[in-house]
Amino acid sequence: MTIRVLLADDQALLRSAFKVLVNSEPDMEVVAEASDGAEAVELAKTRSADVVLMDIRMPGMDGLAATRLISADPALAHVRVVMLTTFEVDEYVVQSLRAGASGFLGKGAEPDELLGAIRIAAAGDALLSPAATKGLIAKFLAQSDSSDDDGGARAERLDALTGREREVLVQVAGGHSNDEIAERLEVSPLTVKTHVNRAMAKLGARDRAQLVVIAYESGLVRPRVE
Repeated sequence: MTIRVLLADDQALLRSAFKVLVNSEPDMEVVAEASDGAEAVELAKTRSADVVLMDIRMPGMDGLAATRLISADPALAHVRVVMLTTFEVDEYVVQSLRAGASGFLGKGAEPDELLGAIRIAAAGDALLSPAATKGLIAKFLAQSDSSDDDGGARAERLDALTGREREVLVQVAGGHSNDEIAERLEVSPLTVKTHVNRAMAKLGARDRAQLVVIAYESGLVRPRVE
């Protein structure tokens, strides 16, 4: 199947560069381009996009607001959003994951990284860079109000998980792949995938990226103090 990609960035030159790169691959194509968030939301609906490369900062409706609208629309449940940011160490990264993005990528990423990000997102996996798994998400979640109702509700929802599902969730929050988790827990990758899918269903998570956020917000995983 061909992965249908929507480019959302207010810089036409950058969109053109991404378009050439994406269209050079046999398994993907750019189906539309948007210069702001509102246009991205509309095109995601009308052009049947699979993956949206979404700039965080755009005039008018920004990428964060657009991601919330896409994630909240049942008709767009299959659409995966990868946020593009100039600086990885940015509180908007965590906000974008909370909004429903599948992950994020720095604009300075290598071409192979960008193409890999599209394939990872299309497959339903989380795209969390090494910088994120080393503490970025934990840092900003630790600064948020841990006493809010949403965090408390998520902590209670963890009661629905089995002991093994909790173990797997901790590993997912560490940025580990299914194969890595399988090796750590001495089970098969298929078993890990089953636990991950069940955890997502029980916690109402859109994908692995949201599982990571829930793991921190609920207190299951605690930020490490450097």
